[in-house]
Amino acid sequence: MGVCGGISAYKTADLCSKLIREHADVTVAMTEAALQFVRPLTFSTLSGRRVYTDLFAEEQVYEAEHIALTHRAYLIVVAPATANSLGKLATGICDDLLSTLLCSAESDVLLAPAMNQRMWEHSATQDNVKKLQQWGYHFVGPATGRLACGDEGVGRMAEPNEILERIVELATKKPPKQIGK
Repeated sequence: MGVCGGISAYKTADLCSKLIREHADVTVAMTEAALQFVRPLTFSTLSGRRVYTDLFAEEQVYEAEHIALTHRAYLIVVAPATANSLGKLATGICDDLLSTLLCSAESDVLLAPAMNQRMWEHSATQDNVKKLQQWGYHFVGPATGRLACGDEGVGRMAEPNEILERIVELATKKPPKQIGK
């Protein structure tokens, strides 16, 4: 699970909890901006696993984390997926752990956009979404409603239950990944 910097990151904690209750193994990677909204301790407590926040963190045993984490991933969910993260993914920019994980992913990727309505409707964002859809990335949302700034419009991250339904849908479309093969 990738968590980007947006106020809806608090919903991602609920999604993580729901996935754990469904017996999913959840490993979380957070952007630096996400750390401004939710702390890694929240996700490590919910998932029972280490939370990854730094591309260059020193490890006791060397392992290229951006490759090793994606090798083990059955599905990567990015929630919230900000305009910034969508733009980086659509243009191949790998300047942090999450963008590097996404660029090296072999699994399906589900993106749950969340941003201000004007950002969502911007031509650059819409072009990035179209490009990512053509490349096979999956989307859930965004929803319409009250935004963090007080405006009403499209841009709210989909609710955790809706994202969970989409995860289940994607997971049932293909056989389980055989780790190590």
